Amino acid sequence: MSVDTQQAPPGLTDEELAGLDAHWRAANYLSVGQIYLMANPLLTEPLRPEHIKPRLLGHWGTSPGLNLVHTHLNRVIKARELDALCIWGPGHGGPAVLANSWLEGSYTETYPDITRDAAGMARLFKQFSFPGGVPSHVAPETPGSIHEGGELGYSLSHAYGAAFDNPGLVVACVIGDGEAETGPLATSWHSNKFLDPVNDGAVLPILHLNGYKIANPTVLARLPEAELDELLRGYGHDPIHVTGDDPAAVHRAMAHALDTALDRIAAVQRAARRDGLTGRPRWPVIVLRTPKGWTGPAEVDGVPVEGTWRAHQVPLSAVRTDPEHLRQLERWLRSYRPEELFDERGAPRPAVLAAVPEGARRLGSTPFANGGLLLRELPLPPLEKYAVPVDAPGTRTHEPTRILGDLLRDVMDATADRRDFRLVGPDETASNRLQAVYAASGKAWQGGTLPVDEDLDRHGRVMEILSEHTCQGWLEGYLLTGRHGLFSCYEAFVHIVDSMVNQHVKWLRVTRRLPWRAPIASLNYLLTSHVWRQDHNGFSHQDPGFVDHILNKSPEAVRVYLPPDANTLLSVADHVLRSKDYVNVVVAGKQPCFDWLSMEEARVHCARGAGVWDWAGTEDGTREPDVVLACAGDVPTQEVLAAAQLVRRHLPDLVVRVVNVVDIARLLPSGEHPHAMSDFEYDGLFTSDKPVVFAYHGYPWLIHRLTYRRTGHEHLHVRGYKEIGTTTTPFDMVVANDMDRYRLVMDVIDRVPGLAVRAAAVRQRMADARLRHHDWIREHGVDLPEVADWAWDG
Repeated sequence: MSVDTQQAPPGLTDEELAGLDAHWRAANYLSVGQIYLMANPLLTEPLRPEHIKPRLLGHWGTSPGLNLVHTHLNRVIKARELDALCIWGPGHGGPAVLANSWLEGSYTETYPDITRDAAGMARLFKQFSFPGGVPSHVAPETPGSIHEGGELGYSLSHAYGAAFDNPGLVVACVIGDGEAETGPLATSWHSNKFLDPVNDGAVLPILHLNGYKIANPTVLARLPEAELDELLRGYGHDPIHVTGDDPAAVHRAMAHALDTALDRIAAVQRAARRDGLTGRPRWPVIVLRTPKGWTGPAEVDGVPVEGTWRAHQVPLSAVRTDPEHLRQLERWLRSYRPEELFDERGAPRPAVLAAVPEGARRLGSTPFANGGLLLRELPLPPLEKYAVPVDAPGTRTHEPTRILGDLLRDVMDATADRRDFRLVGPDETASNRLQAVYAASGKAWQGGTLPVDEDLDRHGRVMEILSEHTCQGWLEGYLLTGRHGLFSCYEAFVHIVDSMVNQHVKWLRVTRRLPWRAPIASLNYLLTSHVWRQDHNGFSHQDPGFVDHILNKSPEAVRVYLPPDANTLLSVADHVLRSKDYVNVVVAGKQPCFDWLSMEEARVHCARGAGVWDWAGTEDGTREPDVVLACAGDVPTQEVLAAAQLVRRHLPDLVVRVVNVVDIARLLPSGEHPHAMSDFEYDGLFTSDKPVVFAYHGYPWLIHRLTYRRTGHEHLHVRGYKEIGTTTTPFDMVVANDMDRYRLVMDVIDRVPGLAVRAAAVRQRMADARLRHHDWIREHGVDLPEVADWAWDG
């Protein structure tokens, strides 16, 4: 459907039109003021250079369009009494969202010193992109926001995440035409195939085509309208066009487009909820075409600005030094007729606020943008129900993630009525052994089905799409609006969301310093199908580096756990699912793994984060250890215990201590992370002068980086993944990377003083075992029987 500015029926009265235009002009005025002014906010005197900020920062080009959307959302929210949230994809248009928050009063309620008068307006202007002030983008500091918008591509997936399980919510999502060129945004159009019109809210995409990015035209803006319509209809949307540059005509068209779209949304939901219609609906999308930098300077220094890429940031760049630029800025500001918009005290006049909703319906005050206010504790069952029995260490095996799947099934079942827990992942729930959850909830799916399909459910809360970006965006939007979830992913491919998790960690770090932001449920990753058991898929599937990436981020917000068996995984999962305001990364295997600790022992060990496994070593309390064998991760733990067993057999006089680390941040020096050990603790655990041979799940240099300031660092030798991989046997993976049990015994002999000569024959035996392994797997295609059939005999 096309609603252009020449044909739109007159849905607004003249009074309504005047009020909307006044609000829009006020928001535009405040947006320009934030970019330029640090004094004289109401232009009560001629503009002078000293009124202008010394550094001009911000983005004007998208702001008029964002202001138009905000203005018109106000009208429909108030008229229809909607619960609404808006995701501002062009988040660089921060001045617009701040301006509207100030106009509606939510900004002053959040920051009482920014009053709705001339003095408050001056502070609003000066703080923008100013030292000690607020960022130029929509940010955590911005009331009503859950989306920063600095890195583009994620607005639509965030919007859908917010709408899931919020049946009364309308989520408007402004998508910039530059953002629309990104891969994540292109994929997220398919989110409508997962939106349940019965139990979920609605997403209204507003594709804002202002024609340009920073320096180039945008792809979608240059498509002929018919071709763009074919694209959007192919995505499952019915487009409604609003096009023009005459404000009055655009206001009328935008009002009509929003009313049409919301009527269609209501009809879709009514058909599904009341009439039982089960077909996949076609949802509306608004295509808004307005000039970039609309209402700004048409030309500057003789070149076109409005409607071009030159309007993207600061159209007048030399206002303090160029008198003509200063005059042009003053004409621009006065073109909005501020005396009509603000009274003598600087407060918005009643006509400006006529369409603004009240209370929590204001976009800057909606609790859906401060999800911690809506968060309920997750009903987690007692872990004893799922614990595997451990009569003695290393006598039985279980698949840790399969055990976790039983717990997640019951969490899914316990939240069936509340609908505030979701499991997301890129087509890997069953592959990662979590398929028990399907007994409580199927996979969300609104598309067509075939007889061979399994576990698809129109009302499901397990989310699978082969796009890690979309999974991440869905879960972020879900968490930020006050719910819980878990992201399960192959370890090697979670790197796809490296930059997205960067942004989420930054968000959490900032919100911790904002007392009005209530804590939200943590973003929890379960990384499985990990590097050491991707022997069948090969080199492309082998990368444990996400942990390194995470531990580079704000220490107060990131946690990394490597549980070595099923019961420790249960304990860690219970902890992370209860936690708030963290990004938790849990790395656990899905293949059969030895059970080392009982549930009670697992709880204690995980609470410590790192500890001595006295049953695995040979200490008797009369001598200090000659060597420490340390491990972190399930396969490294098995190799260390196998090495400890070999040392006990071949070097019985050697005193060995075995240390297992679950919480990697424990290795950091005190003061560098909230979980860090003191030097006293660290030296007590690892010693300050004895050799430490450490088998680590990931890249060995990470352990060195975490411990380089420790007293005994010169005695620390780390084995881990060295980027050597292929399609091979499981044990050959550890041999190729020198983390196998035989190599670890050789390391002990090489590093314990006096052993090199005394234990030369033992060392040769270990080297021979590695050679025997090499020949065996090439002849038989499987690991040595002594490895494949190994069990702990402690």
